[in-house]
Amino acid sequence: MLPSELLSHRQNGETIIPKHLKIDDRNLELAIDLITCFEEAVGKTQGELDNQLQEFEGDRPDYRIIRGLAHLLKSSFSTFEVVSPLSPQELRDRVFALSAQSIPSLHATSQTLSTLADKLSQELNREVLPEQIRTGLYADLQENRILTQFDAPAAESLLHRYNLSQVQGIFYRASQMTLNAHRNVPGEYKLLFRYLKLFQLMAYIEGDADHGFTITIDGPTSLFKPSTRYGLAIAKLIPALLHVTKWSLSATLQTRDLFTGKEKIGRFTLNSDCGLVTHYPPGKPYDSMLEASFADRWDSLKTDWVLEREVDLIPIPGSVIIPDFRLVHPDGRSYLLEIVGYWRPEYLQKKFAQARKADCDNLILAISERLNLEKAGVKVSDTTAKIIWFKDKLLPKAVLEVIE
Repeated sequence: MLPSELLSHRQNGETIIPKHLKIDDRNLELAIDLITCFEEAVGKTQGELDNQLQEFEGDRPDYRIIRGLAHLLKSSFSTFEVVSPLSPQELRDRVFALSAQSIPSLHATSQTLSTLADKLSQELNREVLPEQIRTGLYADLQENRILTQFDAPAAESLLHRYNLSQVQGIFYRASQMTLNAHRNVPGEYKLLFRYLKLFQLMAYIEGDADHGFTITIDGPTSLFKPSTRYGLAIAKLIPALLHVTKWSLSATLQTRDLFTGKEKIGRFTLNSDCGLVTHYPPGKPYDSMLEASFADRWDSLKTDWVLEREVDLIPIPGSVIIPDFRLVHPDGRSYLLEIVGYWRPEYLQKKFAQARKADCDNLILAISERLNLEKAGVKVSDTTAKIIWFKDKLLPKAVLEVIE
């Protein structure tokens, strides 16, 4: 995504309108030129690449677009690495130690460094050349990192990523977002809900699979204090939303007046006809490292119970539950497993209220002992679900003990 200083939005009344690049010959040529610049910089330092980009930019009026495209190429398609025969910190320590053995000088020259590099090379039995020592001494500085790999995107894909990033940037200061998903296939709902959990968004879901869902998401400026990290999490949801066929959203934003500096309200709407293109794969990611590690441990377990990732929606009045896993036995028995990690008190109350409404006798809640349920006003006894407590990791054996 783009940093705030490279976002280009205008405001018409309360409506926020992001910048949009046309996929035309002019912009495609610009994208190709920048991609070529990166391809030619492979093997060079980031400082050399930055100088090339600055020279390319010159005094062009579209410099913000150039910087935005270059930022995306750096952050999403480039690999920069520290290239040094030894760790730069170790090299500096050894060079400084050798320097301390000499008579102090007011003026450190390149000749002084060459002499020290040659001495250190001798200490290392010439396994490291003096030139390697000189270049590796500060190889960990950002401008000295080497562009070792560049996975060049198609020019059109880069422009689509730029347009998407401009829209994502709007949500950095969202106070609330309401999303309506209209009568899509169940698989699209499942993927969307999994991304909601993956990015740990505080979402309240109402509706059903037959008529559609209304999803209300709290934004970073609605928390006890604004959270840029949470704003980025909302922004990351937008590419996932583009996998859904029919949807619309509206967001309330906290913006700042350019002239007075005062906070003001902004609004933004978007729908499935927006023309944005996602770069997310349509796969089914795990919602957290906790779930991924649990699935890995289950695979190494010797049991007839099969762990399934593809789980049906559990309809409840006015909402839906999507458990993390389903456990199926060859004899027909099955259980649904929901892992409850850290959430704010209001979300925990909502989660356990859903479990009560579901009244599902084959639902298992795995609850982190780190949660302060008492402070959240939650009583585990209020639900018919089976309860498993865990600390840092959920062990498959604990689940087996419950279902057996």
